[in-house]
Amino acid sequence: MRHTGRRSGKRGFLLTAPFCFQGSCMTLSATFDKRFAAAADWLSTAVLAVDRFGSIVWCNSAAEVLLGCSRRNLRGTDLGLLAPQAREWVMRFKDDEKLTHFGAMTLLQRPLTEPETVYAVVSHFAGSDGIFLLEIAAVDHALKFAREEQEAGLSAATKVLLRNLAHEIKNPLGGIRGAAQLLESELASAEEREFTEVIISEADRLQSLVDRILAPYRRERRIGEVNVLEVLERVRNLLSAEFPKGLTILRDYDVSAPPIEGDKEQLIQVFLNLMKNAAQAMVQLIRAERAEITLKTRIARQVTIQRQICRTALRVDVIDNGPGIPEAIREKVFYPLVTGREEGTGLGLSLVKNYVEQNGGAIEVESEPGRTDFALFFPLGKH
Repeated sequence: MRHTGRRSGKRGFLLTAPFCFQGSCMTLSATFDKRFAAAADWLSTAVLAVDRFGSIVWCNSAAEVLLGCSRRNLRGTDLGLLAPQAREWVMRFKDDEKLTHFGAMTLLQRPLTEPETVYAVVSHFAGSDGIFLLEIAAVDHALKFAREEQEAGLSAATKVLLRNLAHEIKNPLGGIRGAAQLLESELASAEEREFTEVIISEADRLQSLVDRILAPYRRERRIGEVNVLEVLERVRNLLSAEFPKGLTILRDYDVSAPPIEGDKEQLIQVFLNLMKNAAQAMVQLIRAERAEITLKTRIARQVTIQRQICRTALRVDVIDNGPGIPEAIREKVFYPLVTGREEGTGLGLSLVKNYVEQNGGAIEVESEPGRTDFALFFPLGKH
C-alpha cells in the first residue's frame, strides 16, 4: 500500500488539520496510525482517510459499521466504489489544500443495504502530502441527537413534576379514605354504604397510582453483574405460565454476550412490563393462537447511549407481531400517563424508560401495524 505524507519521528504520519465533528471544529495533531486512530475510534460518525488518488488508507470503527466492511478489507479500496461524489470532491480540489467541501451524497455497494443519502465533509490534512479526511453522518443523525436532547430535558422536568404532584396527592388521599370509612360505619342503609364503598375503592385506586409513580425513587438500588439472558428467561417463564396457549415466545440470543452492570430486580421489571404490554395488545391474536414475541440479543458497536459514545453495547430487542402503537402517541409513548388502551394507566412504559436510564441504558421503539420493536441498549465495559 502506498503511503504519502510527512514522516514523524515515530512510526506513522504526523497529521495536523482542522477536523469537523457534528458542526464543531477542532485541531488534531497525532500520529495517524496510533493517536489519531484511537481518538477517531470514539466518534459516532464514520471517518475515512483517503489519499490523493482516491484510495482509502484508513477508517474508524463507525465507518466499518456504516459500510458493512472491515478496516482491512476497506484499505486500498477506491472511494468511488462506495461514494462517487466524495471521490469527485477529492479529485476536484486535491491541489488546493485550503478547500473544504460538504454536502449530501449517496453511499453505494454496501452488503444487503440499499443506497443511502448521507451528509459528508471532505477536508485536507494540513502537513500531509495528499491525505484527505472524509466524515460521513446519516441524514437523521443530527435530528436524532437534537430530539434526544429535547426529550431528556422534558423527561427530567416531567419526573420532578409528577413526583411533587404524587406527594401532594398522597396525604389528602389518606384523609379522604379515612373519612369515608368513618362515614360508612355511621350509615345504617346498605344503599347509602354503596356510595362510601365507591369512595374507598377510588381512593385505593389513586393510592396505587401514586405508589407506581413514586416506585422508581423509593427502593434502594442494588448494583451488580447481571446476566441479561437469565433475566429474559425468567420473564419468559413467567409470561408462558400466564399465557400457556396462543402466545409463542421465540428466542434469538447471542450467548457470548457478557454480563452488564445493573439492578437485576429493575431489569426484570423492565422486560416484564414490555412483554406484558405486548401480550395485552395482542388479545385477539392470542385467541387466534397467532401471537408472537421475539427476544433477541446482539452486541452493538459505536452506540450513543445517554449522549455518550459506547464502543460496545448489549442490544436487546423485544419484538411482537401485534397491531402496533397508534401513530398519534408513537412519539410520546414513554411519557407518563400516555396510553393506547382504555384500561391502561400510562405508567408502564414510563417506568421502563426510567429503570433503563437508571441502569445506564437507552430505549428506542419502532412500530408499524404487525410489528413493534423495543430496542434497549446497555453499555459493556468502559465507554
